[in-house]
Amino acid sequence: MKPIDGPPRRALRTRWMAAGSVAVVTALVATGVLSARADTGTGPAAGGAARDPAIVRTGDGPVRGTVKADHRSFQRIPYAAPPVGELRWRSPRPAASWTAPRDATRPGAGCAQLAGLPMDAPSESEDCLYLNVTTPRDIQGKRLPVMVWLHGGHFLFGQGDTYGGASLAARGDVIVVTMNYRLGALGFLAHPALDGPTPGASGNFGLEDQQAALRWVGRNAAAFGGDPGNVTLFGQSAGATSVCAHLAAPSSAGLFHRVITQSNSCTAPVQDRRTAEAQGRSLAAELNCGGTVRTAACLRARPVAKVLKAVGYPGSGYDPGPVAGGPVLPVDPARALATGRFAKVPVMNGTTHDEYRGQLWGMERAGMNCPGGTPRPKPCPLTAKQYAEQLEATFGDKAAAVREKYPLAGFGSPSEALAAAMTDHSYARPALDADRLFARQVPTYAYEFADRQAPFFAGIPRTTFPAGAYHLAELPYLFAVGYADPLSADQRGLSDQMLRYWARFAHRGDPNDAAAPRWPRFQASDRYVQSLAPGHGGIGPADFAKDHHYEFWHSLGR
Repeated sequence: MKPIDGPPRRALRTRWMAAGSVAVVTALVATGVLSARADTGTGPAAGGAARDPAIVRTGDGPVRGTVKADHRSFQRIPYAAPPVGELRWRSPRPAASWTAPRDATRPGAGCAQLAGLPMDAPSESEDCLYLNVTTPRDIQGKRLPVMVWLHGGHFLFGQGDTYGGASLAARGDVIVVTMNYRLGALGFLAHPALDGPTPGASGNFGLEDQQAALRWVGRNAAAFGGDPGNVTLFGQSAGATSVCAHLAAPSSAGLFHRVITQSNSCTAPVQDRRTAEAQGRSLAAELNCGGTVRTAACLRARPVAKVLKAVGYPGSGYDPGPVAGGPVLPVDPARALATGRFAKVPVMNGTTHDEYRGQLWGMERAGMNCPGGTPRPKPCPLTAKQYAEQLEATFGDKAAAVREKYPLAGFGSPSEALAAAMTDHSYARPALDADRLFARQVPTYAYEFADRQAPFFAGIPRTTFPAGAYHLAELPYLFAVGYADPLSADQRGLSDQMLRYWARFAHRGDPNDAAAPRWPRFQASDRYVQSLAPGHGGIGPADFAKDHHYEFWHSLGR
């Protein structure tokens, strides 16, 4: 049984919580110096007569994208060689160059993954190391901030092209870059047989992909109208965990200049190498590649479908993600933050108000609350008895104190009570801890997305309880995602303000301007964060510590 004082990511790893993660997916189931070659393409670096705005010459070759009224987009640009064959489970290698304009009007395949949430497409492709660039339509004479997005998905799911950056680019006057990176075991398998000549080199291939993309941005940003000396790295969920890792990774130093972390805290420890390698050996054995001097060759020969099947869904036994220990990530990001050994850049950090309701919705859809765990024509709501059982399974001898703090009488349903407790324990407290640690070292801006009527997945049956501001709920306000119900007029107003905040932060490390409600800089002893909700008075300070019982969770001890 996991104690209440465990790190947030690990605290969810009771048998029941691991099954909840399965339910979520199965129910839906140093900056590079600008090269001479990069200065020869379309954009302010090109100079001379006006050229076709759909064509940009990167350092590897020209790309032909799409030009719209207010933006340009360039998709499926390779930033590294396909990690296939002998390059599987190796650090990313440079992409091959080309001469004729490359078609950049359509997205590439996502990296290999099973079916996940509605926005995620299953894939068996390992030829997936591509990125997408969106710019404002008019970039002549400009050097715009670059915002590089790392998608979430438990390090098992997701692809960059899901997140359309047109609104952020056009309204915020920024360059938006999204990317694919290797996922699951293909991105994060730690095994001594895969280390090569450097001990501890395996386990962070997905992080190395992200670094390769950031170096590509450093070399090529100017060709698209971007400033390689002003890069904001931002991500949500697993993407936020990745951002935290880059803050601590020595080889990421200088590749970015500001960060935004959404819905995961840098105080949550990642796996240590010993644990990750034990997990890697188990997976190798599952693939019949253990206990042999040819383990690496055996693993590289396994069909990708078999690797995906062996990994399975969250909670199935293999838990991917960054690995602390080794040349890529010598120190756990949580330790780096606590000791001040991280990249000193401005930070924006936040959560959604009802993070955990998304997981409980997934459990309902999978029938986990039904007798026998069998789905019914209508979802089975969590019962009061099940609420007590889940508190006991998660918090052990602290369960009674948690139940007293989150009594069923104070909520509309047992699901809402459980979601409140889990949100506060696993997201809110770690987020405020991180805010306070960051604020001692760097300019910090803290927020909470609090739209309780946030749009849900279009065409997907609703929960038996209000979904509220669930995990993922803020993304349709920042990106054109295509999978969510449309925003209302008030929500579009909130979206405009959020786009303004995010873009202003990218421009100068401070989200404030004269046209938006003031967002105070967070101080090390603060308890208030900027609440982001629609309607009159929806944006302003909120007592985050009080709303999420911060002192209570600290009183239970670590």
